[in-house]
Amino acid sequence: MHNQGMSRKKPRSPQEKKALSYLNDRRNTYGENDKASRKAIPARKAGENRKVRRKARQSVGVIDLVDEVTADVVESSLRHDLERVGGWKKSPDAPLSEFIELQARHRSWRVLPPNRTSSQERH
Repeated sequence: MHNQGMSRKKPRSPQEKKALSYLNDRRNTYGENDKASRKAIPARKAGENRKVRRKARQSVGVIDLVDEVTADVVESSLRHDLERVGGWKKSPDAPLSEFIELQARHRSWRVLPPNRTSSQERH
């Protein structure tokens, strides 16, 4: 028994699914080993967090030594997390369609012998 209030999804053809896949699927084109991101991204995030905590700890340490106005500014910047603004951000992955084009371009250069260009005929 189907719920009358729920609308059914329109079935998609394989061609539609493929086109959507090219648009929505992403691939890493950063240039390092594809497995390296598993460690590199968490390491960068952890490093950024340590940097922010270190600066916050240093700022809190000088609050007692400065005048009240400066202490208020320091406290406000800590409360609003201003240290994180403009920090490291992962570069977005490329859409699958761009990635495949890039692969094809690289492949076409690998197939050619060193003394030929792509416009010359092959025997």
